[in-house]
This record gives sequence, structure tokens and C-alpha cells, in this order.
Amino acid sequence: MNRRDAIHLGAGALVGATAALAGLDRTLLAQAQVVNPTPPPQPDPRYPMPPKWNRELRQLAPNVYAYMQGGGPGLSAAGVSNAGVIVGRDHLVAIDALQGPIPARTFIAAAQKATGKPFGRMILTHHHGDHVNGLQFFDRSVEILSHPYCKSEMAKAAPNVPKTWTPTPNVADKEEERRLVLPTVTFRDDLVYDVDGVEVQFRVVAPAHTWGDVVAYLPQHKIVFLGDVGFFWVAPYANNSWITRWIDVCNAIIGWDVDVLVPGHGPIGGKKELAEMRTYFEVLRVEARKRYDAKMPPGVAAAEIRLGRFDNWIGPERLIMDTVRWYAEWNGTLTPDYNANAVREATIEYNEVKAKEKKVSEIIPLGRMDDLAEAV
Repeated sequence: MNRRDAIHLGAGALVGATAALAGLDRTLLAQAQVVNPTPPPQPDPRYPMPPKWNRELRQLAPNVYAYMQGGGPGLSAAGVSNAGVIVGRDHLVAIDALQGPIPARTFIAAAQKATGKPFGRMILTHHHGDHVNGLQFFDRSVEILSHPYCKSEMAKAAPNVPKTWTPTPNVADKEEERRLVLPTVTFRDDLVYDVDGVEVQFRVVAPAHTWGDVVAYLPQHKIVFLGDVGFFWVAPYANNSWITRWIDVCNAIIGWDVDVLVPGHGPIGGKKELAEMRTYFEVLRVEARKRYDAKMPPGVAAAEIRLGRFDNWIGPERLIMDTVRWYAEWNGTLTPDYNANAVREATIEYNEVKAKEKKVSEIIPLGRMDDLAEAV
């Protein structure tokens, strides 16, 4: 199979993610010639599958809520992110705006029904579309805060955002005007609010998942809203990441006095779940480094790598992207930007390996291949 055949084999689908997660529209992704891993990494039957979790506005403490969009095996797409609410005397403080009209409006309605108050302030954890595309559905009077990097990346993306929402299951139910609303205030250092007696520390932890990550720490309740610093039971998405620093941030948060961690993706957890996500990267680092040192291309490496229990996490195809990101650290090409060309090339390499494996397995049945391997 040649490289053109490999492109066609996987063309027409996303690299294990919805367009919302990357903050890009499907049209823009198509222009980038995105290639789908074919087949994606398979589950490992020796380990449990992720749990299912419900869509709900869950109260975590007095005047503190997490908005969970729900998900689980076969249910949760990459762009299904979580959000948070802190209840003030006169208004609500939101943590992230979700990815589109349906989730944003549902979030707003649930929060206002539970509290009887409007939103007055929004803090963004980072710039990815599944966390910011819902901003246009909040009242125009809402003050929007972010790290400067978050705002600059949103400003760069704004000219390319489509003019209308296209009906998409669980994201948009009709065609309507689409706008990317930018933050009105930025902060480079930690920011502390007293929200009607609840201390909320917005801590800048970047670079980690992106160069603009912010988490919300509520010390008196021992709660942290992680944004996409946390992926629980969901393969982490390292498109704009500095993974080594991300691991350091995980270690730092595990050292905080905290019991409840709300991830950007996946069910609510604690330090154990954050440590598991860190371990995903550590296991991948060991496996990818062996192959990097052997001068194996990243896509070929990803086609060989198995991660044990992490192969069962939602979105296992992100292994390709995450391998590319590790390689970038080691070869000195890492930047804050997503290297779409490198991921596309790695996915083509991955598909070529898998196509050859499939061809061989059709000639020699897999059981017979095992017998031959034992004989050798």
C-alpha cells in the first residue's frame, strides 16, 4: 500500500476527535487533510472499560456545582467537556462555556434553574473550542476572563470561524449565526476571588495541556476544576501540549490539599484519577522513547505501542498525536502550536503499518502466526 492509498483508507473522518475540541470547524480540518487511524487501537480485554457517567449539574459543596455532560464507552466524543459554577450573591461565576448551542444553553438553563441567578462572570481554562465556542450564548454583559495566550489563540481563530452553526448531534440543532466571543479581561498571574464567602483561586499552571492553562482551586472545599489539565478515563489530547511540564503540573496538584477533581473530560474523580492520567503519559514516554532511539518514525511507533489498561480509555487513537508530541520534545521541534502536518504524516504511517498487518493476517491466519512465532 502506498501513501496515497493510506490517505484514502482513512480520509473523511477526524483524528479521534470532534472539530470542537481543536477549536476548528470540520471544513478547516478537511482542508488540513486529516486522516483517520484505520483501524484505531483496540481495547485490551484484560482490563476494565471506562464507567458511564450522567449529564447533570452536580452540587459539590454549598454554592459550588460541576456541570457534567455525561459519557462513557461509545457515548462520549472528544468535544464533550465539563464546566463549573460558583454561586455569588447576585450572579454566577462560570468556569468554561462548552462547545456549542445545545450544551451551552442546557448548561445555562440548568444553572439558572438551580440557583435563580444569572451569569455575571466567566473564566476560561484554555482556548480550545469545546470550552469557548459556547460563549456567544451567554448574556453580552458577562465579563469574560482568560490567560493572555488563550485570548490570543482565540483571536487568531476568529477570522476562520464559519458564519453559521451547522446542525450537529448534541452540538447544534439548527442553523443560526455563529460568533467567537473573545475574553474582555486577561491575567498572567494567579487571580483570587471571594465569591460570596467562597475563595476561588484561579491558578495559572501553563504550559501543560496548552500555554494558557488555568485551574480553579477552592481551598476551603478542597475542590479543583482542572479544565483539560485533567482527562479521566479519556485519553489525554496533547495537540498543544508540553507533556513533560504537564506531568509536573499533575504532580504539583496531587500535592495540594484537595479531595475532588473535576476534569475537562470524563467523570469527577480525585488524586487517584489524576495520577492515572499522569501514568498514561509516563507509560507512553517509555514506549515511545525506545522507538525514537531506534529511529522509528512516530506513526510506525504508535502502530506498535500498546498501553495496557489505557488502551481501553475513550479516544485511544490519540496515542498517535501524543506520540508525535513526545517526539517533538526530544527532537527540539516543540512549539505551542498544534503540528497538524506531523500528526497527519504519523497517521498515514500508522495506517500503512496496519494495512500491512491486515494483509499478512489474511495470508496467514492470526492463530497460525502465533504458532509460527512460538516455533521460532
